[in-house]
Amino acid sequence: MTEVKSPEVPAPPAAESAQLAAEPTLWARIRPFLPLVVLVVAVILPYSTLHLPGIFEGALNSPGTLQLLAVCLIFGGLAAGYDLLFGRTGMLSFGHALYFAAGVYGTDILITRAGLPLWQAAPLAIVGGTILAGLIGAVALRTVGIAFAMVTLAFAQVGAILVARDFGGLTGGEEGLPLDVAGLPSRLVGVANTVNLYWLALAYLVVVVFVVHRVTGSPTGRVLAGLRDDERRIGVLGLDPYRFKLVAFTLAGGLAAAGGAVYCLIVGGASPHITSSELTLSLLVMVVLGGPGTRWGPVLGGILYMYLDHRLVSFGTSDALDALPAFLSRPLSQPLFVLGTVFILAVYFFPGGLASLAPRLTLLRNSLRLGPRQPD
Repeated sequence: MTEVKSPEVPAPPAAESAQLAAEPTLWARIRPFLPLVVLVVAVILPYSTLHLPGIFEGALNSPGTLQLLAVCLIFGGLAAGYDLLFGRTGMLSFGHALYFAAGVYGTDILITRAGLPLWQAAPLAIVGGTILAGLIGAVALRTVGIAFAMVTLAFAQVGAILVARDFGGLTGGEEGLPLDVAGLPSRLVGVANTVNLYWLALAYLVVVVFVVHRVTGSPTGRVLAGLRDDERRIGVLGLDPYRFKLVAFTLAGGLAAAGGAVYCLIVGGASPHITSSELTLSLLVMVVLGGPGTRWGPVLGGILYMYLDHRLVSFGTSDALDALPAFLSRPLSQPLFVLGTVFILAVYFFPGGLASLAPRLTLLRNSLRLGPRQPD
């Protein structure tokens, strides 16, 4: 019996979507270099005299603007360090502000009370904050879930009480402790040297991002991700979950203490509000707003949150609200109300945080470029 062969039919042309996937777009080519470009812009920003009305009160190189940006960079680094616990390892800590406060108060006390120079006081405060995180983590990590969160909160509350009651006459109580500038280098003292503090805050952010990136990309980081997804599976593999969680907890505490040392120089002292649990809740909001478990999401969330927190205070007392009806001007004059509204809208429309905004826009742009599919 003769086999009948069907005539060869030429293959249909490749789909346009496949061509788009094969040919990298301009954005895909420049995206790997975008962090470097942003870093270069951030370094040279103090040389710019550009004035952005409504965004900043003065020019970009003015001391007020540079100090605001420095604070935003500090909290961008703090959020990235806290994400090492929450987003990368799945540990919800309510006491992370304690290690930040250890860096702030430790640096201030060693300079102002003990008379040590900055190059000795700051490393000692960072080491002390790291050791404190290790000791508290060794106890708190014996629990899991809500119990772990409550234990960390209890330790943080003890620290806040000691600071507020001026333990040993060191902290200044509710009035705080101004920093003695006699123990600081001359390049870090005075309004004219605010630019140096800005660069110091930028260096801190770069170090935190580098450390977190190296840790998450290492075998230890993969174990931490496994702990976040299923801790029992890590135990079945013969690894000790407690040891890895303690490493992450201690490292995150050390990074927070380093941020506290830099923050002490920027604001010129220490105040009790940095020991409150509200600061840790703010860090949690920053991470969720930016996108937990992502490289740049927590950084963006921390910077945006602190920018809004500072600028909304000025907006709430501005004359622009007087022209609005009372039912609008009253809530808009409350920064926490506006921040809460922004957070709710961001979580509702962007569940993955700010980090999910770029993929969503890319998907939308590709959908519009391809257009509606024609019926066969």
